[in-house]
Amino acid sequence: MNPPLAQHQAEIQNNRAAWERKPLLRRAYGVFYGRIVRLIDREVPGAVLEIGSGIGNLKEHVPEALSSDLFPNPWLDLVCDGYELPFKDGSLSHLILFDVFHHLEALRAFLEEARRALAAHGRLIIFEPFMSWLSWPVYGGLHHEPVGWKTPLRSELNLPRPRRYYAAQGNATRWFFRQEKPAWIQGWSLFHREAFAACAYLMSGGFSKPACLPSGWFGVLDRLDKRLSRWPRWFGARCLVGLCATPWKGVTL
Repeated sequence: MNPPLAQHQAEIQNNRAAWERKPLLRRAYGVFYGRIVRLIDREVPGAVLEIGSGIGNLKEHVPEALSSDLFPNPWLDLVCDGYELPFKDGSLSHLILFDVFHHLEALRAFLEEARRALAAHGRLIIFEPFMSWLSWPVYGGLHHEPVGWKTPLRSELNLPRPRRYYAAQGNATRWFFRQEKPAWIQGWSLFHREAFAACAYLMSGGFSKPACLPSGWFGVLDRLDKRLSRWPRWFGARCLVGLCATPWKGVTL
């Protein structure tokens, strides 16, 4: 196993251990998954695929979803990456990316492959960090991955192997909220876009830091999140984006 892939697998194992010992983190993620579930259109035919499933928690909320990652693990259904999906054209109803979009170095290559695999009116659901005045110091100072605020967006239609480990936590904020989309993006329509506070998640310490509060504070933090979400530019910490690969009564990218 090459060093970048070994790093990825080590992170998955560490995340699994953190998930088991941090109830506040699990409750915060339950809210996140609930937001994702509300964007799933059960009328679209085809399989639901999560790319980069990590420790595979989406299945608790979307049991029919196929889980995938770069490595075989007992809780996964298949091994693949977003640039080479082992599915026929138009065979997927949804592609779900939870904290995966910012790991895609060649976004154009991924979007072309996603469009190929999605059925008509299929949906691409993206859940990511959001950069605000509150969250920037947390993601930029306490998380090991770079924000990548000024990292150039690559325009290749393929990303040859071997593929390095890549991360730029600010990519979703740049693309969907600051409108820094490159000229080569077309054919996708935006049907959902929201940024919201995530104090419960931040206080949980995520997967890599100690929790700042016990799980009994979840109710208070959840109510605080609902109030602060009125001002995402100041207090947002997470975002949820829904794209459709066919014409939609939304914002065309």
